[in-house]
Amino acid sequence: MDETSLRVDRRGDRVIAMLSRPDARNAISQRMIDELHALCGELEDDPRTLILAGADGVFASGADIAELRSRGAADARRGINTHAFARIAALPMPVIAAVDGYALGGGAELAYAADIRIGTPRLRIGNPETGLGIIAAAGATWRLPAIVGEARAAEMLLTGRILDGAEAREWGLVSSLHDPADLLAAADALADRIAANDPLATRHTKTALHAAAHPAAELELQAELFESAEKERRMTDFLERRGR
Repeated sequence: MDETSLRVDRRGDRVIAMLSRPDARNAISQRMIDELHALCGELEDDPRTLILAGADGVFASGADIAELRSRGAADARRGINTHAFARIAALPMPVIAAVDGYALGGGAELAYAADIRIGTPRLRIGNPETGLGIIAAAGATWRLPAIVGEARAAEMLLTGRILDGAEAREWGLVSSLHDPADLLAAADALADRIAANDPLATRHTKTALHAAAHPAAELELQAELFESAEKERRMTDFLERRGR
């Protein structure tokens, strides 16, 4: 068993979690899932932006096939990866996936659970599950259509097509591409921009993005913000800078 599957760097306004199983190309094991749950618990109690990345030029090559092969129907119904990725998606503050190299199967589904995805030209992302006799059941069938559209999601999931970095950017699966050496710095720059904004407004914006009922959800969230001292302070500062 790995000593640890995540290397976690905790900073004041963000946490960087590096998937690290070098002997398995960062394949997602039960141990990694357990550690992701523990990290989610920490970020639910102390909300900060989360940056997810992979060590050694690979995000995550997929689920651990050796573990997956031995799982049966009861394991499928437990939704081992599904519940962990749903928890990541529901974190109070934004999640940024910095995706380099392979992000396949469960690795792709982990990236889909992020709010923002950035990549590199050598990115290879997709869901080859049907070639292994299973389906992508940890979020791809509902998150991927929301990201790239129904037609493109169907092509990826039904054919097992793997996108390279340029295709992923063209399809809107990642918002930008960076040299591998610059990828974490680009993720940090996004986290810096997030940190410059009001944390409560950021959290409410994320809630609104995931809300099932529009526009009622946005109006209630906005109502709370309209009464906040931070809104008053920031708008006063803005007006003073404009000389009004």
